[in-house]
Amino acid sequence: MVGKVGKIAIAVGFISFFTFVSFFGRLPALRNTPIGALYRLIWIYIPRALAALDARVTGGNISRYLARTSTYLLHEKHPLVLILFLGLITVCSILFLYSALPLLSVAQFLPVSILLPAPYYFTYLCARSSSSLIIESNHDQHLHEYPYDYVLYHPHKTCRTCLLSKPARSKHCSICRACVAKCDHHCIWVNNCLGKENYRWFLILLLSVGVLELYGSWLAWSVLSPRLQYRASVYDAPSAPSLWTRFIYLIIETVSIGGFSVTGVGLLALLTAPLPLALLLYHLYLIWTGMTTNETVKWSDWREDMADGVVFKAKRSEAVAINGPSGLPQRPDTKFYGENPSLDEVHVDWPVGSDQLLVRTIRGQPPGASEAQSNIWKRCWRLNDVDNIYDLGFWDNLLDVLRG
Repeated sequence: MVGKVGKIAIAVGFISFFTFVSFFGRLPALRNTPIGALYRLIWIYIPRALAALDARVTGGNISRYLARTSTYLLHEKHPLVLILFLGLITVCSILFLYSALPLLSVAQFLPVSILLPAPYYFTYLCARSSSSLIIESNHDQHLHEYPYDYVLYHPHKTCRTCLLSKPARSKHCSICRACVAKCDHHCIWVNNCLGKENYRWFLILLLSVGVLELYGSWLAWSVLSPRLQYRASVYDAPSAPSLWTRFIYLIIETVSIGGFSVTGVGLLALLTAPLPLALLLYHLYLIWTGMTTNETVKWSDWREDMADGVVFKAKRSEAVAINGPSGLPQRPDTKFYGENPSLDEVHVDWPVGSDQLLVRTIRGQPPGASEAQSNIWKRCWRLNDVDNIYDLGFWDNLLDVLRG
């Protein structure tokens, strides 16, 4: 029995840890941590080594088959992961309630009637939403939602696929095959992109799943604890074994009394509850900083360029006065994050403005062919020296998210 309990605990712990690494390992904040290194080992280095071995043994046949499968799973819109997600909640709920329902009081069951349907409802809201997709009929509306900051987003940048001018904070999703307004990321759990309209439902979905799991684990303990009190008291006698041995016996008794339907589901809920709650905390941090997941990657790229000493900042008004409407001097060694930007853009009534323009130069020299053009540019070393005009403070950022 001890071996069985140990195997269950190890399996659940491994699945939880693997899920955590898969979700959070690629985040810019964890890129240089052991979690980021483990993510690259699992998803980059090991697959490369296996692909090299397959190339020698089978001529790459297995790799081509796996590539087609992974392309479908990761880069095509399909409901398999969504079905798995909701199916796991459904199966666990049925197993638990079938065994525990007769032992629950009315007061204990009433929250279940609210908490259990919540993940299904908010998953539906996330999955069915299409208002964040930018099409010709709503393109003008999305152009008026956010101003361009001339750092991450520039006006008159056309999506090569949609052939529409890209609104600020938008991103083209290759899976949804459309540009998404205020795109955060494509979520395979809801089989949809999370953008301006449905991002709020995603946050509530994370909260509802985490609370449901915590409440389910508490219900499991409430059902099991009265039946364990007598048996546990046996091990509290002066002649009882050590504390660790008593703890092992207590787990064995819990499994023998509750079985998988109560103890197993309760333990699974307890160990996996930190995952949606940790992801919720991360997204609350993004709201606090006025960023999306997509924008964290863009800011991370700027940070790396600044560390290389190749980023320059100027006042946009001065750059326009010297270089014309675009504000950008034409030099082959300068890379600009925009296509044909100019001052002829849609006016957006936004509470925060900034007179800034950022460029990255290939050779690390100030842009501009003349001294007048070069003198307005100052080397930028830190992100703190750059304005994030989308950060209005936590509460205003949160209100912007909740308005959808």
